[in-house]
Amino acid sequence: MRDKKRLNFMKNALDAIVLNVQLFGDMPPNPDYPIPEEAKDRVLNAHLKVGDTTLMISDSFPGSDKTPTKGNSNVSIAITINNPEKTKEVFNKLKQGGTVTIPLQETFWSPAYGQVRDKFGVTWQVSTEVEEEK
Repeated sequence: MRDKKRLNFMKNALDAIVLNVQLFGDMPPNPDYPIPEEAKDRVLNAHLKVGDTTLMISDSFPGSDKTPTKGNSNVSIAITINNPEKTKEVFNKLKQGGTVTIPLQETFWSPAYGQVRDKFGVTWQVSTEVEEEK
């Protein structure tokens, strides 16, 4: 997250409720393992309530994110929604300031599926799965 901006973006896009947020800087001080200044505003643990599901997210600790990619382009989140209109709403929120990689469209497995990389570099696969009436 690097700050709470991405957390607030996810909250808005997913119509989530933020249940809890702890930053690395909130941890009790340990003189043997001091928290670097650049880590104090990073999210240690955040719980978002999305419908009946809890999503837990966190930033990496400085030095532990030594991947060749930048901007979290190595992160992908798939979300399945049970209403095509809600899928469209979530997709439109996620694409604000981002890049659509697969436009929201009907596929053989979903009435509404698309992919978008949000403005923070996270790739989202947004899909719809509607239960058949019995």
